[in-house]
Amino acid sequence: ASALAGHPARALDLIGVTGTNGKTTTAFLIEAALRQAGIPTGLLGTVQYRIADRQIEASRTTPESADLHALFRAMVEAGCRVAVLEVSSHSLALKRVFGCPFRVAVFTNLTRDHLDFHGDMDSYFAAKRLLFSENLRADGTAVINADDDRARELAASTRARVWTYSLSRPADFLAEDVQLSLEGTRFSVRSPLGRLEVVSPLLGRFNVENLLAALAATLALDVDPVTAVRGLTSVAGVPGRLERVPT
Repeated sequence: ASALAGHPARALDLIGVTGTNGKTTTAFLIEAALRQAGIPTGLLGTVQYRIADRQIEASRTTPESADLHALFRAMVEAGCRVAVLEVSSHSLALKRVFGCPFRVAVFTNLTRDHLDFHGDMDSYFAAKRLLFSENLRADGTAVINADDDRARELAASTRARVWTYSLSRPADFLAEDVQLSLEGTRFSVRSPLGRLEVVSPLLGRFNVENLLAALAATLALDVDPVTAVRGLTSVAGVPGRLERVPT
């Protein structure tokens, strides 16, 4: 499929987001931060596909291989330099992203889901791990949630640089002074690139994790930290994800 499309993935920096929860929001946040930095970006995920400024209805979280590379080709022709993908465990087990060279791979968490397909939690995790052991470039970056019990095992499976994030454990990106309200979320980030302040309209402690993951993934592409935070905090919400209903 890649060859028939002219190997378009080689012309893009691929960012893959996997995990049971948080993939969609994290992918939207990364895209917003990259766009804030002036980087033309494509997005493939559960809610929609985006090719530069064009939106397409999503058929599945991670498209079939032929569809995936056709979308990559369209992104390249539209001038995109980065593609942000939600990478499902199904797509990894079924090799839909086989041979795609990811520059950044993000792991959000692992909770019970899709056991009708994978059979047990170990098989489910093994599918997720493929993104880091097989698809992530050696010169890339793995962004891993240190608060998940599988984090250490996952970090050991990749040859790439590992950046961790956390709300409670020692990590490269550590959230401190977290303040949650119905108006949004405020916290400080202690990071390898210095301390950053985040004030986001997104709600809930889990969105602090999503923001940390997106921040680390964006900075792995050498985006200016202040610009990245400005992009992340511009996201007021994601369709169907704890969406506000004004009354």
